[in-house]
Amino acid sequence: MTPVTDIAANLSAVRGRIAAAAERAGRAAADVTLVAVSKTFDDTHVRAAWAAGQRDFGENKVQEGLQKIAATSDIPGVRWHLIGHLQTNKARKAAGSFACVHSIDSIDLLGRLDTAAVEQGTTLEALVQVDVAGETSKFGAPAGEVDRIVRTALDARAVRLTGLMLIPPWSDDPEVTRPWFVRLRDLRDKLAATDIPAAALRHLSMGMSHDFEAAVEEGATIVRVGTAIFGARTGKT
Repeated sequence: MTPVTDIAANLSAVRGRIAAAAERAGRAAADVTLVAVSKTFDDTHVRAAWAAGQRDFGENKVQEGLQKIAATSDIPGVRWHLIGHLQTNKARKAAGSFACVHSIDSIDLLGRLDTAAVEQGTTLEALVQVDVAGETSKFGAPAGEVDRIVRTALDARAVRLTGLMLIPPWSDDPEVTRPWFVRLRDLRDKLAATDIPAAALRHLSMGMSHDFEAAVEEGATIVRVGTAIFGARTGKT
C-alpha cells in the first residue's frame, strides 16, 4: 500500500504518462478522464487524491462505494463511477448514488437502473460493458448484443448512454491487451457509422494500471487506474 503522502506524486506521474500516450496518438490529454480506482482503500486515500486535484473515483462494489460516498460527502466536486458488475437487485442503490455506471451488460439491467433512477428523480450516465473475448468467467454483453442494448438505452428516461467499456483478458503485457482495445474501438466505430447519435458512443472506458498507455493510444477516453495511484492491493487492477 502506498503511503498517503505519495498519492499526489503518483497522480502526477500517471497524468504525465496519459499525456505522453495521448501525444503519441495525436490526441489531447484533456480528452482522457482518469478514474482513480479506490476499491479497498479508505476515505483517507480518497481525500489525499482529491487534495491533489482528482475528482473522478471508481468502485467495484456497490456497498463499499456507498460507504465511501457517505464518508466523503463533505468534499465537493467528486464524481463516483461504478466500474464493477452491478447485480439487478442493487440497481436502486446504484442509481441514487453513482454518477456513472460502466457495467451495463443486459437490457434487463438497463431497464431496472432506468426505472430506479426515474423513481428517485435522478439521472446518471451509463456505458455498455462488452465481452469482446467471449470469456465465460467475466461479465459483459456479447459483441453481437451491443447494438440492441445501445438502441434500447437511447429510449431510457433517466439513464444517458455515453459509450462502451471493456475488461480484456488479463495479461501484464500491454501489447497483449492492445488488440482488445482495438476491437472495442472498431465496434464503437461500426455502431457510430449507423444512425446511433455520436453522443451515445463518445466514451471508451478501457485501460488499467498495467496497460492504460496502450489504451489511450488506441482511443480510450476513460482509464481506470488504481494500483499506480494508491499502491498494491489483493487482486488485479
